[in-house]
Amino acid sequence: MDEVKKIVTDIRNKNLAPIYLLMGEEAYYIDKISDFIQDNVLAEEEKGFNQMVLYGRDVTIEDIVGNAKRFPMMADKQVVIVKEAQDLSRTIDKLSEYAKNPQPSTVLVLCYKYKSIDKRKAVYKTIKKSGVVFESKKLYDNQVPDWIRRTLSTKSYKISPKASQMLVEFLGTDLSKINNELEKLQIILPEGTEITPLHIEENIGISKDYNNFELRKAIGSRNDAKAFKIVTYFGDNPKDNPMVVTVSLLFNFFSQLLQLHGMNDKSPRSVAAALRVNPYFVTEYLDAARNFPMRKVSGIVAILREFDVKGKGVNANAIPQKDLLKELLVKILN
Repeated sequence: MDEVKKIVTDIRNKNLAPIYLLMGEEAYYIDKISDFIQDNVLAEEEKGFNQMVLYGRDVTIEDIVGNAKRFPMMADKQVVIVKEAQDLSRTIDKLSEYAKNPQPSTVLVLCYKYKSIDKRKAVYKTIKKSGVVFESKKLYDNQVPDWIRRTLSTKSYKISPKASQMLVEFLGTDLSKINNELEKLQIILPEGTEITPLHIEENIGISKDYNNFELRKAIGSRNDAKAFKIVTYFGDNPKDNPMVVTVSLLFNFFSQLLQLHGMNDKSPRSVAAALRVNPYFVTEYLDAARNFPMRKVSGIVAILREFDVKGKGVNANAIPQKDLLKELLVKILN
């Protein structure tokens, strides 16, 4: 976030680089930076002649260089944005010659999504020397709730820990998807609102009572009746609650419990730091550790590996997801 802020601040202050290489697995910040350049470098009346958007699948490196070497018309700068530049991965090295001596009146933006250019390559080294390189890395699951909180705080909204966890479990770590849902909530809810699980359920369609977060909590507290109720709901709604996701999240949970059992310092602060969880959820982990001794946790991790394979159809093609989930739950709780 700090690196993004610096790039945006420099652009706003007209401290422009001749080349921006925006690359990495997380597309959200690549789009945000390129959109900011597209919207703010040139005045509206200058854009017609001096701003163009190209797509990697439709152009060659020679086309890009040819456009970048043009002089702006009735403006100090021209902007050339290459979207989906990863489609040029086989020939991107050819750009290194231009990057050695880029046109100072051109702002060339390369949006190289879902992967990164090898940092040993000449094109990477040359662009880094003459321009700006930004690598947008995927956030870990445990980092996304804080990203949601900070993103909302800039718009004068708050969100409860459970509500942010629901979003992560339902949408994963794709920041663009999460941001789209957050923007919907901001349209519906007034500024200053604290977004709750009920808001998520009513406006996004994620059940506040029947989700993997609640299943994990029910299992950890050994609330058998609630756990079976949730997996029955999952079995009746398999498209919205794929078994592979449930097994993966439970595997991560019990792996964390295994780590917790091995810790000498089980103070809330130490547990939150070691397990990379929000301090709000530490009590849940400590309760689960009391309910599931280390030997039992080790056995459950092995069971979850077995059901991960079954959930993908190996040696269990004819077994409905509902029955597999119930069988898994019986083995975990017994």
